[in-house]
Amino acid sequence: GAGLIVAEGTSPSADGMGYCRTPGIYSSEQIAAWRKVTDAVHAAGGCIVLQLMHCGRVATHHNKPAGSKTVAPSAIKADVELFTDVVGMAATDMPHELSNAEVYDVIEDYRRAAINAREAGFDGVELHGTSGYLPMQFMSENANQRTDEFGGSVENRVRFPLLVLEAMSEAIGAGRVGFRFCPGNKFNDISDSQPAATLQALLDGIAGMDLAYLHIMKAHTRKVDAFAMAREQFNGPLIINDGFDRNSAIEMIDADAADAVSFARHYIANPNLVERFKEGRELAEFDRSTLYSGGAAGYSDYPA
Repeated sequence: GAGLIVAEGTSPSADGMGYCRTPGIYSSEQIAAWRKVTDAVHAAGGCIVLQLMHCGRVATHHNKPAGSKTVAPSAIKADVELFTDVVGMAATDMPHELSNAEVYDVIEDYRRAAINAREAGFDGVELHGTSGYLPMQFMSENANQRTDEFGGSVENRVRFPLLVLEAMSEAIGAGRVGFRFCPGNKFNDISDSQPAATLQALLDGIAGMDLAYLHIMKAHTRKVDAFAMAREQFNGPLIINDGFDRNSAIEMIDADAADAVSFARHYIANPNLVERFKEGRELAEFDRSTLYSGGAAGYSDYPA
């Protein structure tokens, strides 16, 4: 019933893995498995894109395939712990600092992942550019201490995500590529003292790319009105996210503040969310303790 499903954050490469039990899109087996999902969505008349999420330094070897590396803009550990199936909570690994040539190798990983996503039947891809993952690590002042073309100024620090978007757009068409971002998001040990400048540099960079959409989360700081800046300066479809319910979402659409509103928490507990919204029915509350825990509890056992 959704206008668009954005699938779970999925790694473009083995090096991009960080959490336990998360999917990838870099092997033939993964492509074949995802095809079952996309076929089911399309059979029901739906549309689905794959969110590409490279964890970068937010990773532990306990959650990564054998032979893979934990990589980052700089050799600086993320001050967070991650759950593993092996030892419970574990500190992140010290990341390998990507050389300039290796940065372009990662960009190629994203390009290939976009092609793989199309082969798996996805209608497009969304670059996960926030929540402390690799693109935001490049944009972060504390995670990126580089002195080459990818470090230093705001314009240099946004270069990586912009090149990734360009590569994926060239591979599958810009009209099948979206971008998700949240200014000032500190999740996973990220620091940005100039969130407005970062968002401005991104908006300047994607101007003219003709992306499928921009997916903006409510800014985690009072230093910037992310929704207003995106609506004013981005000339494509705008999706907004974070904390909306039925009425507040309708208000934003009616005010032309966005073209669409996305839901996560409500959809977890209400797979029939569209029908509940249409009929004004009460919503089930999601159980945070069961998120990413495996099994049916908190996944497929919510009441219809």
